[in-house]
Amino acid sequence: MNHLDRAREVFAIEQAALAAVAARLGSEFHHAVGRLLQVLSVRGKVVVVGVGKSGNIGRKIAATLCSTGSPAVVLDSVDALHGDLGIVTEGDAILALSYSGESEELIQLLPPLKRFAALVVALTGNPKSSLAREATIVLDCQVPREACRFNLAPTSSTTAMLVMGDALALALMDARGFTQEDFAIRHPAGAIGRALWVRIRDIMRRGDRNAVAAESIKVRDALLIMTRAKSGSVSVVDQSGKLVGVFTDGDLRRRMSSDEGLLTRTLHDVMTPRPISISEDSLAVEALRIFNQRDIDDLIVVNESGEPVGMVDSQDLPKLKLM
Repeated sequence: MNHLDRAREVFAIEQAALAAVAARLGSEFHHAVGRLLQVLSVRGKVVVVGVGKSGNIGRKIAATLCSTGSPAVVLDSVDALHGDLGIVTEGDAILALSYSGESEELIQLLPPLKRFAALVVALTGNPKSSLAREATIVLDCQVPREACRFNLAPTSSTTAMLVMGDALALALMDARGFTQEDFAIRHPAGAIGRALWVRIRDIMRRGDRNAVAAESIKVRDALLIMTRAKSGSVSVVDQSGKLVGVFTDGDLRRRMSSDEGLLTRTLHDVMTPRPISISEDSLAVEALRIFNQRDIDDLIVVNESGEPVGMVDSQDLPKLKLM
């Protein structure tokens, strides 16, 4: 067997499964998000239940809900019947996962859960199942087939439920106006936390390390400023000190072969006007986004008056463990 061929076959089967589920998305999904918003708006939470592989997927969905601003807990279906139902409070929402919709442990749990819950949202591959009949809203996760050779091992079906859960979490995130700052509060550790907590002012090069020159000076003088700052670019300012352009060592190399008088020209003549810049109050994650989207090595930092007060060098970010 060619293992790469088999891997590509699995990817193709699961992609087709997701496409099939996406094609059936409709008013039920919209309704589910609206009802979940109502629960969360009165300080309710999402209680996620599932058995086996569906339970594993449920734990990931609960984690995504929590990290994106929608409080969620995982309730073990067996333990719930022996006292853990106490985690459910009046008005909570239940997110129940079972591809067959007939998992005995889950079906037994639904009647006592419904005494507390404001609604039950079912993720299932069988819209006519026992779970579906007990649910307030049914989100259809039926897939054409599993990626397993025997069409038995939960593969395409669990992928579909996972993506449906992600879709719910991110739709709720957008609807609730969840911000980068909110995300940072929930991720204080690791690279994500550092990128979201750290501000540009905390990482930028400043003072002697920040190359700034007036647009009226010659290129040769600007190169001396760049050299002293050990910088690959210089921020160009007008008479009032506001940023109007940038000149980089890349600009120098590109022009040298075709412009013999380059060194005697003013920065105004050779600069790139209206360069990309970032506020000193911005989060470091915004600098990461700009570096990923734009083909630049240096990012100019400006204050509220539009004056260049610092520089972020893309080579500094790995040292700061922000990437």
